[in-house]
Parts: sequence; C-alpha cells; structure tokens
Amino acid sequence: MWTIVRTSVKEFLTPWQVFLIINASSHVLDEPKMTHVLTLVASQGNPQVSDSHFREAAKILAHYNVEQDGKRLWLDKGKAGEISIYGGPQSALIAHLRDFFAKDKIDFFITAANNRQKKLLLADMDSTIASTETLDELADYAGIKDKIAAITAQAMEGKLDFKAALRERVGLLKDLPVKALKETLEKTTLNPGAESFAPTMKAQGATCVLVSGGFTFFTEAIAARSGFEVHHGNILEIDNEKLTGQVREPILDKFAKVDFLERHMQEKNLKPEDCLTIGDGANDVPMLKKAGLGIGYHPKKTVLEEVHNAIIYGDLTAALYAQGYSSKYFKTL
Repeated sequence: MWTIVRTSVKEFLTPWQVFLIINASSHVLDEPKMTHVLTLVASQGNPQVSDSHFREAAKILAHYNVEQDGKRLWLDKGKAGEISIYGGPQSALIAHLRDFFAKDKIDFFITAANNRQKKLLLADMDSTIASTETLDELADYAGIKDKIAAITAQAMEGKLDFKAALRERVGLLKDLPVKALKETLEKTTLNPGAESFAPTMKAQGATCVLVSGGFTFFTEAIAARSGFEVHHGNILEIDNEKLTGQVREPILDKFAKVDFLERHMQEKNLKPEDCLTIGDGANDVPMLKKAGLGIGYHPKKTVLEEVHNAIIYGDLTAALYAQGYSSKYFKTL
C-alpha cells in the first residue's frame, strides 16, 4: 500500500490524505477508531511546534479520557503537525489546552477526522480578512474615530444591539464625502495569511464567500483582493456624492450571516459539516456554531467563550493547517 501511495498518488494528495491511506492499510481487519484530529500550529516569531508539545498534549488529553490514536504527522515540520485522537472537544479540555499552549503562543484545533477539507467558506471581513474595522477608519475622516470605535468595540463584544449600533454610527457620518470611502479603501490592508486563505480553498474546489456587517463598498473590493468569489454586506445610502447617514434596509446582522450560510449550503447541496466559518466578533457566533468547523480569528472574549477552535496567535493560514493542508498546497492570486 505504501509503495503505491509513494510512487503514483502521493504527489496529488495532502499529507492528511496520505496518512489516512497508510493508517487504513494497518487496520485491514479493524475499523480505525480515530474520531478527531488535534492540530498544532506555531505562530510567527514564537517557539516551533515540537514532539514535546505533542507529548504534553497527549497527557492533557488523557485527563479527559481522550486517547491518542496513531503517530504524529508533520504538515510542515516545526510549523504545524497533528495527531489523530479518539474523543472530541470538551470545554474543560479546551480551557486546559489553551492554558498550556499560551506560553509558546501555539494555536490548536480539534476537528472531526472525516470531511476535514471544507467545500464552503464563509468569512467575516472587518478584523478577520481585512486588518481593520473599516467603519472606524472611515470615521477618522470625520474626526470622530474614537467615538465610533468605542461603539464598535461594544457591539463586537455583544454588549449592544448590532443594528441599532450600526445605525447610530452611520448617522454620525452624515454628509461625509464619498472620496473618504475611496481613501479608506486604499489604506485598508489584508490580515496576514489572507492572500492564501481563500485561494487555497478555492483551488481545492471550495466556494469562498465574504460576508460582513460592514458595507458593500468595501466587501466588493476586499473580496476581489483576497480571492473570494461572492460577497455580502450592508449598503450605504449616498446622495450627491455624500453619505446620507442611512443604511439601506434590511440590515445584515448575525442572523443574516446564518441565512447566507444556509442559502449557499442549499445552492451547493452541502451540509454543515462541509462548511468552515471564521470571524472575530459577537455577530459571528451564530454562523461559527452552525458550521462544521467554526473558527474564531483573534476573537473577542465573548467569541472565545463560545467556540472550541480559534486562531489566537497566528495568521489565517492556521485555518488551512486545521483542514490538513501543508504549505505546498497554499495558493495566492
């Protein structure tokens, strides 16, 4: 079996797929008992992932009756590796692992062993794919960035009603010229790893959708810049080249994000386990919990409390490693 994989197929398979074939060949009479995968990913400028990290993780897993099932597999040595395990995530286990890996700033993921490479990606834009909150940066042109950023921070922590907070912030920008939007867009940068995230998944056949409580003026451009095929956002009303201070109804909020997820699932005949969602704020939580793999990206506290999988220290390529991709499969536009 190994000879066949090595000589004729290996070039076309991800490391995880090769591992599955090899593992299956050693369980000819028995079903493999692994149910999940633990993936460790180092962050830039911090200690590499080592075998000692996996040994300590195995000890922690054992405290929660989760067993290691198989050897460590490197995706990219020192950067990312994984082990198959028998048993899924538990809140206490996640908290224990987060505490242990915090000192070396290593991100970890516990994902289902089956169907790891997702067919649909829905990603938040502001502070996830884009490096800033575009509305806050736009407010800088009106001289009220601090005021609007304070409202944004509370809304992203779930302390304010999202729709009301959005209306309030946009209202404060009444009569701001359209050129401020253009200049804000020019200054908006992508988060590290965004240049590879969607293009890599798209190259493997996934549909990539950017969905935001922000505005289509920005989502259209950021989607094109980062490789997303589809985008959804709120629409700013403009009259005589100035903002009217109004947002066109209906306002896209956390429930609309779930609606878009379900719509795209239906269009592609997919199930939740086929989907990956990623975001940082409270309005992303419902879609993170709906998808088979929901990942918080440098998440707000309220998000971290709700999800098992999170990129706390690293960049967006960690979400690719979480699906079993190695860097040899990473693509850019």
